[in-house]
Amino acid sequence: MSDKKMEKTFLEKVKTEAKAAAGELVDMAGLTAGDILVVGCSSSEVTGEKIGTFSSVETAEAVFEGIYSVVTEKGIFLAAQCCEHLNRALIIEKELVDRERWPIVNVLPQPKAGGSFATTAYHAMKEPVAVEHIKAKAGMDIGDTLIGMHLLDVAVPVRVSVKNIGMAHLVCARTRPKFIGGIRAAYDEDKM
Repeated sequence: MSDKKMEKTFLEKVKTEAKAAAGELVDMAGLTAGDILVVGCSSSEVTGEKIGTFSSVETAEAVFEGIYSVVTEKGIFLAAQCCEHLNRALIIEKELVDRERWPIVNVLPQPKAGGSFATTAYHAMKEPVAVEHIKAKAGMDIGDTLIGMHLLDVAVPVRVSVKNIGMAHLVCARTRPKFIGGIRAAYDEDKM
């Protein structure tokens, strides 16, 4: 899709897909208020272009609106992953940083340095800040953006019914506690 102005029907479709995928993932991962969902999104890939080549704020806004409506309703924190030009830093609410005592880094995401999705998150959040590392309970990787570095151990794939958002490949994950111990250990089946 090479049009600068995205078609309204495409943007609505993308928003609907993002909302549906986020809703399924939140339910399947058992996320509750206060948990963190990390999202990496290539707006270029969503529009059918190669990652990093066609940053689209309009597309990012549609994806963001779909996901953000789900997480805010449930009190879940969204962590928007920046692109590789900002070392995959994350845009999150200062409230979460204060709770977790994570160090803030000084950077303002832009569509071509941070990505349109992180830029959108920065402008939509109440008190956005950037951090370098988090450990989220679940994540959405929209367009092969590599969110794994920001998930708790141990990541488990989650198969949602939505396979793509726009033209971008979608991979979702939840996490579970590590198994420790040896042959005599017993495990809580509810935590698997």
